Amino acid sequence: MSQAVTVECPTCGAPVEWGPQSPSRPFCSERCKLIDLGAWAAEEHAIPGDHSEDELFSGELPPREH
Repeated sequence: MSQAVTVECPTCGAPVEWGPQSPSRPFCSERCKLIDLGAWAAEEHAIPGDHSEDELFSGELPPREH
């Protein structure tokens, strides 16, 4: 029988069991999960990567023709 792995909650640092029963990001509570979701939605976090596409959209848009 294998022992459960304990990791820290990404929001508050509380210990959380992480294993086959909880394969996604381990939060200690629904509250911590929603706090983390809010931080991502507010763009306080970003996934590092190539942002070359952002340069394509960073300029002014041409005037809209009617």
